[in-house]
Amino acid sequence: MPSRPPTIPPRKQWTDEQLMALPKDGFKRELLDGEIVMSPAGSEHGRKIMRFSTALGSHVFQHKLGELFDGQTGFRMKSGGLLSPDISFVSKDRLLGLRQAPEGFFEGSPDLAIEFLSRGETRKFIERKVSLYFKNGTRLAWLIDLRREFVLVYHNPTDVRKLTRGDSLHGETVIPGFSIGIDVIFAGLDYQLG
Repeated sequence: MPSRPPTIPPRKQWTDEQLMALPKDGFKRELLDGEIVMSPAGSEHGRKIMRFSTALGSHVFQHKLGELFDGQTGFRMKSGGLLSPDISFVSKDRLLGLRQAPEGFFEGSPDLAIEFLSRGETRKFIERKVSLYFKNGTRLAWLIDLRREFVLVYHNPTDVRKLTRGDSLHGETVIPGFSIGIDVIFAGLDYQLG
């Protein structure tokens, strides 16, 4: 059974400057209940995130629906936590009037939070994060389980639908018109010599 990701001891309060000054050592860091949680990702995890974000980004940017952020982007929750979904979407309505995204952490939760379950993370750990996303304004969340090849679609922490091979994932009202086959998400490498 996978162990819990390593942690840095809790502090009463972390400033944005202290969090941004933590080492850039390949670990993704998030702040949950005052505790820094770190989790590295393997190459297949990173490859599938890039493939997925390319497909999603193509649709989002072509239709000018908003912006995507990668897993290094921190979202400051109203509750004080700092979460970094593997991929985040923020709608254009929330970006009106801005010339650039904030230099520091984004205030509030993304409209769509996408988490790819990695080996060191448990589903319970991710569901704790999903609950925080919705408490802080997320409208849709997708949990993509790479090992068991299914996607959980959350409309809130208790309204969950499971998609498997043969199904399609849709952006619904959050990313209108976006659709991708579950088979595409879990496609392996297919390179031949010659």
